[in-house]
Amino acid sequence: MNTAYAATKEQEGYIHYLVNYFYTNIFPYYFADEQIHEFEKWQVLSLQEKRVKYNGTTKEAFQIISSLQSLITVIEYVGKSGDCGRYRDVFQRNVELLRRYGIMFPFAIEQFAAKQHYPCSMYLPSQSEWLM
Repeated sequence: MNTAYAATKEQEGYIHYLVNYFYTNIFPYYFADEQIHEFEKWQVLSLQEKRVKYNGTTKEAFQIISSLQSLITVIEYVGKSGDCGRYRDVFQRNVELLRRYGIMFPFAIEQFAAKQHYPCSMYLPSQSEWLM
């Protein structure tokens, strides 16, 4: 018999926070709104798809969280430096780990090499509470 511990609400919430971070703080700097909308339709980084093999255990939650955090860190570094080669293996390893759980992340590291400095996107979080 094997004992498995269920992921906490906080872990589940943090996974959703990280996925939202990709859509609001990463993707708008590299892709147009139409493309990001397509990512939503394709359910990129979604845990809701039938193909997802995430069972909600603590171990799986930690692996998904660490993969998402690693990808964010690598993408933000590559976006600033343009140096794709240095962290290509880390990027691929984390994409593969997400793929093992059925979470789609269909990007190559080269797609994040040129960050837009001033994107105009509806996906970016607002800078203030007032909308004009």
